[in-house]
Amino acid sequence: MPGACPLVCTACRFAYYFNPAVSAAGILLRDDGCALFIRRGHEPGLGRLAFAGGFVDAGETPEAALRREVREEVGVELDALTYLGSQPNTYAYHSITYHVVDLVFVARIADGSTPRPIDGVEAIEWHDPLALDPARLAFASMTWALGMYQRQHGSG
Repeated sequence: MPGACPLVCTACRFAYYFNPAVSAAGILLRDDGCALFIRRGHEPGLGRLAFAGGFVDAGETPEAALRREVREEVGVELDALTYLGSQPNTYAYHSITYHVVDLVFVARIADGSTPRPIDGVEAIEWHDPLALDPARLAFASMTWALGMYQRQHGSG
């Protein structure tokens, strides 16, 4: 939230700034060009489509976080990652709205990897990312990212 005032200690004047959390998500492609989308198994976005991904841990690169989150959510390994872009987002959890910067990548699912719904994933769906309506996605940042992917690859 640009221009937000920090919390300032009245005794020592220490200022605590509320910086956004960072997440990494991926448009995960298989050889036929279809992309893996998860159907979210929890709020926010319960039952909506999303990219696999999650929050970046301290000391972790976004690329490493995406690889870890994809293993945790759908049990696959990724080949080369390409950075697509970033967008601010919000994530409402237990009555608190967190400000997030979502970093989105495009990646290929490694040969021999078979995805399955695991942590927080209700189901896995395969869609043509050039034909899927971005409005079907759970988060505004993912809607933006899918639209960006479509513009770069000849659709939308």
